[in-house]
Amino acid sequence: MIDKKFLITHIEEFLKTTDNYLIDVIINPGNAISIEIDNDNGVSIDECVKLSRYLESKMNRDEEDFELTVGSVGLTSPFKTLRQYQKNIGNEVEVLTKKGHKLSGVLQSATDDEFAIAISKKVKPEGAKRKKEVSEVLQFRYEEIKHTKYLIRFK
Repeated sequence: MIDKKFLITHIEEFLKTTDNYLIDVIINPGNAISIEIDNDNGVSIDECVKLSRYLESKMNRDEEDFELTVGSVGLTSPFKTLRQYQKNIGNEVEVLTKKGHKLSGVLQSATDDEFAIAISKKVKPEGAKRKKEVSEVLQFRYEEIKHTKYLIRFK
């Protein structure tokens, strides 16, 4: 079995010299290794190839065969790291809570423990004929949510 800690150590060693950062390492049955990386400005295919070749040079196929896939995080993939939240401050996101509530709003802040989004909702003020749109900032602890994703809207 391929050691995940071994992979993470070598991936982080390689990524120290780049603007990329590690998102996830998944080792599936049959030693199918999937590595996701990200960058605040996007990841190029060349960077994925360089990391793949670097890891292949650190591993021995004669000892244990494996399949290696290195790629960037998809645009609509759920956020997995604090850095992804921080990268998307000011962008519209979709949040699904563990209670089943789905909200969309603009990501305002992200810390080690929680993040905040500003949502817009229509409220009818007392004595008014029409509803007014008001903004409200909601705080979430990471353990309260199932996922947060970048929201793409086509207008």
